[in-house]
Amino acid sequence: MNAQLKTDKLSIILSMACVAHCLFMPSFLILGSGFLAISLDNELIHKILLIMVAPISIYALISGYKNHKIFSYLYIGASGLLFLTVAAILGEGTLGEFYVKGLTLLGSSIVAYVHFKNYQT
Repeated sequence: MNAQLKTDKLSIILSMACVAHCLFMPSFLILGSGFLAISLDNELIHKILLIMVAPISIYALISGYKNHKIFSYLYIGASGLLFLTVAAILGEGTLGEFYVKGLTLLGSSIVAYVHFKNYQT
């Protein structure tokens, strides 16, 4: 159970990192454009975050289900991960920036909420 609590916390932190990236990265790039000589690939960052978030989140959701038998947390969390996966795989080239940000914010918020509820239970 201790590992489940730690992975729930970590999943919440990583989900909030996705939200922060979506909301604040454009402002950071505009403000720091004179200082940055490199270009950060937004699509790559989404994929890297997803690769970190998905296994930890899945482990925490399954562990939480085994501990308290609340199936709704498992499938709601899976839907949040699905939104994140669709946004990362299809990307801005297919969906456009608006929809990628929307799916990422929605998916991250769902994942963070479910892990918070999972942690509380």
